[in-house]
Amino acid sequence: MGVDLLNIEGLEGLDHQGPIVMVNLMRFHRRSLDGDGSGWDAYLRYSALTVPMIKARGGTLLWTGNAKTVALGARDGNQWDYLALVYYPTVAAFIDMMTSADYENLCDPHRRNGCAEHVIIASVEAYSKFRIG
Repeated sequence: MGVDLLNIEGLEGLDHQGPIVMVNLMRFHRRSLDGDGSGWDAYLRYSALTVPMIKARGGTLLWTGNAKTVALGARDGNQWDYLALVYYPTVAAFIDMMTSADYENLCDPHRRNGCAEHVIIASVEAYSKFRIG
């Protein structure tokens, strides 16, 4: 996935103007494609650059964790290494970050080098035990 795969039309078509949580599912390359450490190492470089960009747009990292196993559902194609939940105050804030020159030129190369696959699912709160936003 690259910025070229960003579903701007789908995001802009959401009938939602409030906070949004992006559910990130990642599978890493064993070695970073640029040869600089592991896929995880490249992802850490990506994360160090993107977290300040998220915060500058009013967002925050809510939760991250290591994926262990598929508990229900098809196992094939669902082997993930890592998950992250990222809060943004609006869909526009997410689009602004993802389409910025800084993201595309500084951050995305590290993500591409580290991630064999990266899926982001836009989610809108239906219920939460936690107060977000």
